[in-house]
Amino acid sequence: VELTGTENRFGVDPNCTVVEPYHIEQDKSSEHFKEKIGTTGTGCGPANVARVNRVAKLAKDVPVLKRFLADVPKEVNDSIRKGELVLIEGSQGFALSLIHGTYPYVTSKDTAASTLAADVGVGPTKVDDVMLVFKAYVSRVGAGPFPTEISHEKAEEMGIVEFGTVTGRRRRIGTFDFDLAKRSAMINGATQITITCLDRLFKGASGAKRWEQLPSEAKEFVEKIEKETGVPVTIISTGVELDNIIDMRAEKT
Repeated sequence: VELTGTENRFGVDPNCTVVEPYHIEQDKSSEHFKEKIGTTGTGCGPANVARVNRVAKLAKDVPVLKRFLADVPKEVNDSIRKGELVLIEGSQGFALSLIHGTYPYVTSKDTAASTLAADVGVGPTKVDDVMLVFKAYVSRVGAGPFPTEISHEKAEEMGIVEFGTVTGRRRRIGTFDFDLAKRSAMINGATQITITCLDRLFKGASGAKRWEQLPSEAKEFVEKIEKETGVPVTIISTGVELDNIIDMRAEKT
C-alpha cells in the first residue's frame, strides 16, 4: 500500500477474516489439499474453516490494520444511494465455486455473483449489471475434470502456455466450453459478457479496436457465445495493451 501510494483509498472491512501463518502452513503441509485438491497454498481454505468454527481472527483484532479499517457495506451502499458507479470484482473462476463448481476440485468459497455482492453487503435489488468475463479458451491449474482439455503440445502449437500466478505451476489448457458458459450465465444472472485473449485464439484479431477489424472466424466465435448464452458480448480484449479493446456498446450507438 505504501509503495503504491494508495493508503488514502484503501480500506479493509473490520469483519474480514485474517489469514495467519498457521493457516498457510496447514494448507501447504496437507497431502489432501496439495495432491488431491491442488491448493494454491495461500491459507484461504484453513482460514475459512476457522471462520466457520468461530475461532478466526478478524481484521479488527489486528492492531497494524487499524488505520485501514472501513465500514465497507456502509461506504458501498452510500455510494450506490448517491448514484455513483460501484464495481464489485470477484476472484477465481465460476467452475471453482464451492457450491456450483467441480467439487471437490474447487476453492473454499462460492464464487457466484450473488455471493460477491453479499460479501460486501450489497442486496440483490441494488445490482444493475452482472458482467461475466470469459477467456477465449479455458485454463486450469491442478486436478479436476476438464472436458475440453487439449495436450500441452497442442496448446504450444497454438502459442498458448500459461502458469498460475500464485503457484507458478503450468496451467492445463482447453477449448472454450460452451456448456459451462451457458451454466455460468444462468446461475450468475449475467447481463453482459467480456471476452479476453481473443487475439491468442485468433492471431488476426491482435490489436483490433473495432468489430469490423476482426477476422470472420473471430466474429463467428463471439456470435456463437452470444447465441449459446443468450447474453450480449459488450467488451472484447484483443491484446495486452490497455487500448486493445473493442467496446461493442459504443459500436452499436
